[in-house]
Amino acid sequence: MKIDKNDRLIASLQHIIHWSVRVLAILMAFVIVMGVVDVGWTLYQKLGAPPRFILTISDMLATFGAFMAVLIAIEIFINITVYLREDVIHVKIVLATALMAIARKVIILDTEQADPMYILALGAVVLAMSVGYWLIHRLPDSRHVGE
Repeated sequence: MKIDKNDRLIASLQHIIHWSVRVLAILMAFVIVMGVVDVGWTLYQKLGAPPRFILTISDMLATFGAFMAVLIAIEIFINITVYLREDVIHVKIVLATALMAIARKVIILDTEQADPMYILALGAVVLAMSVGYWLIHRLPDSRHVGE
């Protein structure tokens, strides 16, 4: 059986992409570890500054934002590892990651400074992503979406 040059080219490119995704997984693991270190350092600084061992509301919101950023990085890492194992992107996982990123934005949002149209647009995005996630979740087998 003769192998077509295009088939070899595509196989070579897929191999390069697969290794590139592995590098991304390594880099994401580094980002996660550094994010955890940053959260720990931020807490240490906030708790050490006067008044000692007291977190203000703005300190807590900043800490929540940092925690959520690390959790989003973990979700992205999970997306990468699922792609490496199954060679497919799962829409449900991507939507869940996006919802977490939007939730982070909502948690750290300063409503006093935000434009009302921005808040309305953010609410529309939350609603659209939630409906999308709900629809994907209701499908009998969401692995076959887009095939």
